[in-house]
Amino acid sequence: MRHGETAGVVARVTLEIALRREFDYLIPLEFAGRVEVGTRVKVPFGRRQVLGCVTSLAESSALETLKPILKIIGAQSLVTPRVLELARWMADYYCCAPETALKSVLPDAIRKEQDGWRERLFARVLPGADGIDALTKRQTEIYHVIEEHQSIALQELLRLTGTTAQTVRKLEDKNLIEIAPQITERDPYANEQFVPTTPLKLNPEQAKALENIMVESGRVFLLHGVTGSGKTEVYLQAIARALEEGKGAIVLVPEISLTPQTVERFKARFSSGPLQTLVAVLHSHLSAGERHDEWHKIRQGRAKIVIGARSAIFAPVEPLGLIIVDEEHEHSYKQEEAPRYHARDVAVVRGQREGATVVLGSATPSLESYHNTKRGKYTLLEMPSRVDDKQMPLVRVQDMRTEKSKGDKGPPIFSQRLKDAIHHRLEAGEQTILFLNRRGFATSMQCPDCGLVAECPNCSLSLTYHRREQTLRCHICGHRDRAPQRCPNKQCRSPKIRFHGLGTEKVEDVLRKLFPKANVCRMDSDALKRKDDFRRILGDFRRGKIDILVGTQMIAKGLHFPRVTLVGIVYADTSLHLADFRAGERTFQLLTQVAGRAGRGDVEGEVVVQTFSPVHPAIQFARRHDFVGYFEAEMEFREQLLYPPFTRAALLTIRGRNEDKVKFSADHIKRELEKLIPKLPDLVIAGPAPAPLLRAENFYRHQIMLRLGQMSTLSRHLALIDAQLTLPDDVTLTIDIDPVNLS
Repeated sequence: MRHGETAGVVARVTLEIALRREFDYLIPLEFAGRVEVGTRVKVPFGRRQVLGCVTSLAESSALETLKPILKIIGAQSLVTPRVLELARWMADYYCCAPETALKSVLPDAIRKEQDGWRERLFARVLPGADGIDALTKRQTEIYHVIEEHQSIALQELLRLTGTTAQTVRKLEDKNLIEIAPQITERDPYANEQFVPTTPLKLNPEQAKALENIMVESGRVFLLHGVTGSGKTEVYLQAIARALEEGKGAIVLVPEISLTPQTVERFKARFSSGPLQTLVAVLHSHLSAGERHDEWHKIRQGRAKIVIGARSAIFAPVEPLGLIIVDEEHEHSYKQEEAPRYHARDVAVVRGQREGATVVLGSATPSLESYHNTKRGKYTLLEMPSRVDDKQMPLVRVQDMRTEKSKGDKGPPIFSQRLKDAIHHRLEAGEQTILFLNRRGFATSMQCPDCGLVAECPNCSLSLTYHRREQTLRCHICGHRDRAPQRCPNKQCRSPKIRFHGLGTEKVEDVLRKLFPKANVCRMDSDALKRKDDFRRILGDFRRGKIDILVGTQMIAKGLHFPRVTLVGIVYADTSLHLADFRAGERTFQLLTQVAGRAGRGDVEGEVVVQTFSPVHPAIQFARRHDFVGYFEAEMEFREQLLYPPFTRAALLTIRGRNEDKVKFSADHIKRELEKLIPKLPDLVIAGPAPAPLLRAENFYRHQIMLRLGQMSTLSRHLALIDAQLTLPDDVTLTIDIDPVNLS
């Protein structure tokens, strides 16, 4: 078919195969007026038929002959033109193929060719029906149940009445009822009841913050509020203002574990009243069907508020008035696979492009965001006090070098101070949270006779012992072995093999022995097996069924439990000595956030920090709740070494199964990069060098780090180098712009 023979126009389509270009297709007459930017289509490509997304429209094409679009997927475009433009920006900035960026803005459940709606059989009473008097007593009872509900799912009717489908069908045969398929939405919170709430009276700090946010629309604000200062209430009232203006809002949270409590507060506020709207939820623990239905609630404009993890930043809210990034400092906002975007930074770009206000909230802001307030790029709003004048918890640092344990087993898991504090809370009927950012029972297995350490066969990492399953597991690649009773070394076979280090499983085990009457529960990714385990455990903890909650970083932030008066940080040094310039910052943030879970009720809180590095600045500033002091000290170090936020960084990782090939390729890439220095005189190239974790999943990895003042120019150069580079077939290069994980 030749272009120009019909009244159709040209659709430029990005296909779901990584070809880094658009393809022109003719819009047939039967699809006229139905194809727009964002429409999903099926098109011919060679001998195949593939799916794609219309990314632009044109009146003509440079090609003489065009193939027509075969099929339109769905009745409505699934991605808004503005989100599509955001995907284009991501592809350019984060050095990835446009189709890869496009896939990230549309969930898998939405991209399928077939309609993803669920249909179920429903029974309803037909109007003006005759013959009811002739029914049996049983049939009459069933008829009245249907009549009461007006429309009821057949399976639900059978459950309520204890009858069979055959009996119900007899009512249909008499033309009294109709049984027909009907679309039903899958709501992950359908079975929960939310008690409506009304806006709380704001204290002066909150009212300063809220008025600034609403007066200066389209700006970026950093809301620096200490733990317990009432940031969530400010978010709620800011969203109410956006709804009053006819606009929607996106709320990002960094951990799925925060979602249930956050969703409860937002649904309770907006489930009724003049600003009533559906609240959609988007995160990875939803089923494909639930994600499909939640997405369409947003696209159809029925849900004006979206809450979710990082991918929720692409929700098709239109018009968008407000984006809130809660706990903006969190590294889980960074995607570790292509496109390696940072949801906080994408939120800022989307807000600027759509004229939406962006609020970044945290008790421990990232140094990048706080630095942006100093430069005038963001506006700083501060809430330095807890609501109702509640005191910040008292933080005690316990030097574990002075703790003695029985025998030669090294320091104990719990200092005497922490054990006494737990005992006191149990007697008082108060709750305790214990934090350790390590899963498993022990961090390694070693033979004292031959010195063997059990390592992962695929990664440069020791295996972690999980006692409940009696397995050794790698937390990088997932490899697992049965835990041996004797040393695996065939020349040794000693039965004295021991486990060293500790994880949350061991902490839980020791707690049960020390406090046998206490109700102890563990919350980490090993303990949470079912979809609803998050909500169940947090619900039990809120109701006081759990005395001591042990967990990893998923319990470290955002959770509000007034009965928690003690927080114990079992081992504060876990992230302190990593080979990463952000190690101190992460430790300070984590300690401050965990400490903030204590003392949020009427009783003053206490925090015990167990550490082998008691004088480290990150620990001392966290002890005093002094973010500004830590910021100033850390920024001096960063400026001297030209680390972010004084520069922007890109991390290039070269990986392959043969280490010599990887090293050779890394040296070759370094030489190509050095050719950029005349064009980018402030470019600093560090490496290549082996990655801190040299081997992961059977791949050797070497890294090159680049630093310079502006990233956009470097991104374009890196994309060109990546496209033109010739590497061995079994060696790959990944480019991570603004990396947060250097391992």
